[in-house]
Amino acid sequence: MGVHERDLTSFITDIGDAGRHMDFAVEGVRCAGCMRKLEEGVGKMPGVTRVRLNFTNRRLAVEWRDGALDPAGIIDKVEALGYQARPFDAASAETAEAKEASDLLRRLAVAAFAAMNIMLLSVSVWWGNASDITPETRDLFHLISALIALPTLAYSGQPFYLSAFRAIRKRSVNMDVPIAIGITLAVAMSLFQTFQHAEHAYFDSAVMLIFFLLTGRYLEQNMRRRTRAQAVNLASLRADSARRIRPDGSVVEVPVSAIDPGDRVAVAAGERIAVDGVVASGTSEVDCSMVTGETMPMKVEAGDMVYAGTLNLSGPLTVTVTAAAKGMLIDEVQKLLDNAYAAKTGRVALADKAASLYAPLVHTAAALTFLGWLLAGAGWEQSLVIAIAVLIITCPCALGLAIPAVQVVSSGAMFRAGLLLNAGDAIERLAEVDTVVFDKTGTLTLPSPLADAAMLTERAKGIAGHLARASRHPLAASLQALAAGPAPEGLRETPGGGVSGTLDGVEVRLGSADFCGVSVAARQAAEAGHAGDSLVWLRTGDEIAAIPVRQHMRPDAAETVAALRARGLVIEILSGDRAPAVAEIASALGVDDWQAGVTPQAKIARIEALKAEGRRVLMVGDGLNDAPALAAAHVSLSPVTAAHISQAAADGVFLGNALRPVVEAHALARKARGLMGGNLWLAVIYNTLAVPIAIAGFVTPLIAALAMSGSSVLVTLNALRARRA
Repeated sequence: MGVHERDLTSFITDIGDAGRHMDFAVEGVRCAGCMRKLEEGVGKMPGVTRVRLNFTNRRLAVEWRDGALDPAGIIDKVEALGYQARPFDAASAETAEAKEASDLLRRLAVAAFAAMNIMLLSVSVWWGNASDITPETRDLFHLISALIALPTLAYSGQPFYLSAFRAIRKRSVNMDVPIAIGITLAVAMSLFQTFQHAEHAYFDSAVMLIFFLLTGRYLEQNMRRRTRAQAVNLASLRADSARRIRPDGSVVEVPVSAIDPGDRVAVAAGERIAVDGVVASGTSEVDCSMVTGETMPMKVEAGDMVYAGTLNLSGPLTVTVTAAAKGMLIDEVQKLLDNAYAAKTGRVALADKAASLYAPLVHTAAALTFLGWLLAGAGWEQSLVIAIAVLIITCPCALGLAIPAVQVVSSGAMFRAGLLLNAGDAIERLAEVDTVVFDKTGTLTLPSPLADAAMLTERAKGIAGHLARASRHPLAASLQALAAGPAPEGLRETPGGGVSGTLDGVEVRLGSADFCGVSVAARQAAEAGHAGDSLVWLRTGDEIAAIPVRQHMRPDAAETVAALRARGLVIEILSGDRAPAVAEIASALGVDDWQAGVTPQAKIARIEALKAEGRRVLMVGDGLNDAPALAAAHVSLSPVTAAHISQAAADGVFLGNALRPVVEAHALARKARGLMGGNLWLAVIYNTLAVPIAIAGFVTPLIAALAMSGSSVLVTLNALRARRA
């Protein structure tokens, strides 16, 4: 075994529940058939629980049960399947990709130069055969073509020959095998015909085929690299160090890995923030565009959250750390981005299946064509030429690229629009929706940075702040800055209720009125004085207090709802908040169908009722109590700041404080679905028309090369239309 486990331990990560995860860089992945072969092959290994190949950066993510296998065995398995594998490293992968692109471009240039010269000679021969060319001149032109073609094919054809050789050596077949066989037969046949003084040779066909294949491969790789540029930018936003404030007030620069939650760090104006945290002091503006997608600088002050990778623009800040080396927002965005590029649509599975059947069909069709023409009385030379044309023209490259190409481009377009997908078939399901159900708090609205807690004692404020820090509910964010004094113990969050714990032997609770056991009279009295506010209740022992939180709509909520309605979608609001607060927002947005005080079970019931009516529901929510409804909907989206369980249940996550990504994602999904279907039909129609014509003998190897390569380039260029809705 070439790689030992001790060499791989630094690349293995613990994913909990006695599971392990590792990423591998795989060389030689060219199409959907390669993806299927690798995922199925590695997935059958004992102990492997999950396998996903990222077509964009050729990264194979593998998860397995602890102790079930040696990760070096995964590398051996990948190599047994005909590919090369090594531990994935982002920097080295980018370097290797750039080197491969440069290599492809050189080979493409050589093939283009050779093709032009051979075509000049071929045109002369074709014209001469129709007029008065002498046999000696024709043979000379064929020999010159051979002298140009052979070294060109040996150099420019290496990517295809090496890939085919690796596959055959492992007793398998990929899409490069029929290409390599077709080129080899065309060249061998041409050499034989040249020495037999025949009128025709097909060196031009072989070189043109290599030229167009390299063109398609270079375009496809360039498309992937451009789509992945944002992911590379995210990785570059991570800071290596931060300035930690010591208890005595002095400042020392330390690695980010040495910073723990609860530490305080100093961030100067013009400096990139290295951690996630809450502003303890200072006022500034922060550029969040590269992380959350917000294009306008965001004003921050004491109590506001700031995130790693964002840029502090105007004033010094002191930040209390909530996450540093791991668990930061930028980590979540990076993970979601990786998932988006690795995801598969339902149509990919269809293309995978078709591509897997194509290789044996291609060879069978070519062999039967040769035998058929031979039995029909054609000479072996003519029969072989027709068989070569069939072998070349039926190569399933276009079919293999039809769906992955659109998927890669549309995933990048959605990221630029501020949305990342978790599920592979979310694009198709998102394109099918006719109803959008919004949660209110944290989705359509955002809470004020600081709640009105003037009526609370200092001790109660501190308790409320500590309880709020244990919650990802949007309303809790407005209370977190109040944390002070001793922290409650045994904190536990109840979906749809709130957070509970104990302090000095007394139970403390923060959340809804029902969760805190508020009497009807106390509830009515508080609601009467705060009609448009959301109320968060605090209970410490027998003492109960209401904390009003004023909410404001997301900046583009009205515009987003209007745009979705203009696209023919029905809008509803389901919220667990009080009726007056929900009614105010629904009225402002012009939404007639809304419900307040809805429990998680009631949200699911409403979504199931809509589904029973034949509606396809898009659920947009963020709270812990929204997770079941997100999972029940036809497709679901959640803000990146949502509770982790909501993100896990959602099919996609959108960045920033704007809702616009919901509209753009729907538009992009509809276009992507149309392009996927269009590409599949292009591939099917091409083969339906081309194969019978080739079998009938009306296609030369040159025309076959042009047709096959042209179909691959066509589906790739068509996929690029997915960049914009």
